[in-house]
Amino acid sequence: MTKNSHFPHLFQPLDLGFVQLKNRVIMGSMHTGLEESDNGFEKMAVFYAERAKHEVGLIVTGGVAPNREGWLTPFGIKLTNRREVKHHQLITKAVHDEDGKICLQILHAGRYAYHPFNVAPSSIKAPISKFKPRALNNYGIRRTIKSFVNCAKLAKEGGYDGVEVMGSEGYLINQFIAPRTNKRSDEWGGSFENRVKFPLEIVNGIRKECGDEFIIIFRLSMLDLVEEGSTWEEVVLLAKALEKAGVNLINTGIGWHEARVPTIATSVPRGAYTWISERLKKEISVPIITTNRINMPQVAEDILSSGQADMISMARPFLADPEILSKSSQGRANEINTCIACNQACLDHIFKQKTATCLVNPRACRETEFSEEKHPTSKSVLVIGAGPAGLSCAIEAAKNGHRVTLVEASDAIGGQFKLAQEIPGKEEFRETLRYFNTMLLKYNVNVQLSTRATLELIKAGKYDEIVLSTGVKGRKTGIQGEELPIAVAYERLLSGQVKPGTKVGIIGAGGIGFDVATYLSATPKEHDVNGFLQSWGVDVDYKQRGALNPSPEMQSSEREVYMFQRKEGKLGSRLGKTTGWIHRSYLKLKKVNMISGVQYESIAENGLHYSINGKSEFLELDQIVICAGQKSVIELVSELESNSIDHRIIGGAKFAGELDAQRAIREGIELAYSF
Repeated sequence: MTKNSHFPHLFQPLDLGFVQLKNRVIMGSMHTGLEESDNGFEKMAVFYAERAKHEVGLIVTGGVAPNREGWLTPFGIKLTNRREVKHHQLITKAVHDEDGKICLQILHAGRYAYHPFNVAPSSIKAPISKFKPRALNNYGIRRTIKSFVNCAKLAKEGGYDGVEVMGSEGYLINQFIAPRTNKRSDEWGGSFENRVKFPLEIVNGIRKECGDEFIIIFRLSMLDLVEEGSTWEEVVLLAKALEKAGVNLINTGIGWHEARVPTIATSVPRGAYTWISERLKKEISVPIITTNRINMPQVAEDILSSGQADMISMARPFLADPEILSKSSQGRANEINTCIACNQACLDHIFKQKTATCLVNPRACRETEFSEEKHPTSKSVLVIGAGPAGLSCAIEAAKNGHRVTLVEASDAIGGQFKLAQEIPGKEEFRETLRYFNTMLLKYNVNVQLSTRATLELIKAGKYDEIVLSTGVKGRKTGIQGEELPIAVAYERLLSGQVKPGTKVGIIGAGGIGFDVATYLSATPKEHDVNGFLQSWGVDVDYKQRGALNPSPEMQSSEREVYMFQRKEGKLGSRLGKTTGWIHRSYLKLKKVNMISGVQYESIAENGLHYSINGKSEFLELDQIVICAGQKSVIELVSELESNSIDHRIIGGAKFAGELDAQRAIREGIELAYSF
């Protein structure tokens, strides 16, 4: 069976005339933080080469500034002079050595820049930066256009096969295009023709300077999803003008960073925005790339076979698994470590100015820290507990040549992931468990379910290494009446042991509390593509500028839900940096009642007694869900210590706190490499 028989459209070459791409997949642009790290170019060379080795058709780098004003952050990556070219040649050579092709993305942050030198078409502050931009004058605009062209010229000298011009997501070019941020009255503002003059002069300049056999991708904002964005007619006119200017590919851009509509989080259905790529594809002949929440080969194949796009862009899926395409072509799609779109280790890290990695693949962006060689001495390893930490440790240890036994007290692997997958919008967590199950079989891990680890079992095995990854369990609150039937632990609710009530109070407003509130409030309609778009106010008819309806049409919940928090202030303040706003907005649209500054007095058979600012209150409820944090399950530790049995502790068993699957999986893999 040939690779094309698995996914015939996905692995069909694409002929651009002067160059042929070997398949229809682009590794989309993503900033990793390696760009600004020590020995960053060497690390990026390894990072990109590993992806090129595994059949990706074309790689696009993270955004590179064409001048200092365009930095995302102070001293961020830029390409402005020949001294910098030699560093980029490390990357292009590494990719070309693996028979890959790579384009440099040119990104000018504009008003999104997080530094005081930022510029924009008009002096309008962005809500996501504390710095108000300086409005460019005519000379500054001309100089900026030259900076883009110069950056492309230097990219060509550096060995890049082309460039992607970042014209979407609310960055500088997009700021010129949209009336929202372009309030100019000169030749660069006002009419549509004036507003698109900036991107067209950039593309024309690059084509003239770099020649006809140089790939130019333009990332076009097809859905701004903000007020005063582009109209559909303007999107089409600009696309046609870009085609005439000589772009080879048009990539789909979805949503500004300040938009109130989720675009890439796990709650976004797979392929939720391919319809807009399909719509533009009917208007122009240049190949269209579609993107956003395409994380498995079958999803990509279905999009291509239905004619919605000519190419697929995936970014985070290549963090989760650099081998996604080679596994697909070899009929091993079940072995793909799927991106679950959690953002916890990639985007959240970047927005905290840390190096990105991946929750399900901690090797991502750390490739130089791990050896692929098997351990010279095979050890007998016992892993107790099959949550994320134990699973990652067991699989990696077995992959490295050790003999591994995995013991789990329940009847299925997964730990807290078994509960997470039940949350509407977190169904992707099932893919991680599918991957873990596949890897356990592939590497012959001896899995013993419904087996409680006892001292006798541990001693009988004569193991060289013993790992405790026994996870966490819900913490008791100590509130009077907690033992009453009305009060249930979140584990019992999410596992289906108890049915949800109709008027429910949630004690605790951390990540678990928000998940439970979502579980109680969600309706099935919201989680197919049409229901999702309608719920969040996306104007699929494109009658509004920016394709944004004045108000979302979220379906009312059938339950009345209350969330309580002891701490004063906003609930959910410690949620993920790039996803917390989604959870808060969703529950607000669902009319979930959020109450902070609460002192709990007692739980009654029919409700909750509490006080705020010394004033006692009583709320009648038919169910109270306890989400008051977790504690480590470490009952075995004292037995092991009293018998002088060496052991290691990882994951939730080591530290409970807020559930942290990223840390748990990383600790499991790092421990396996230390054996």
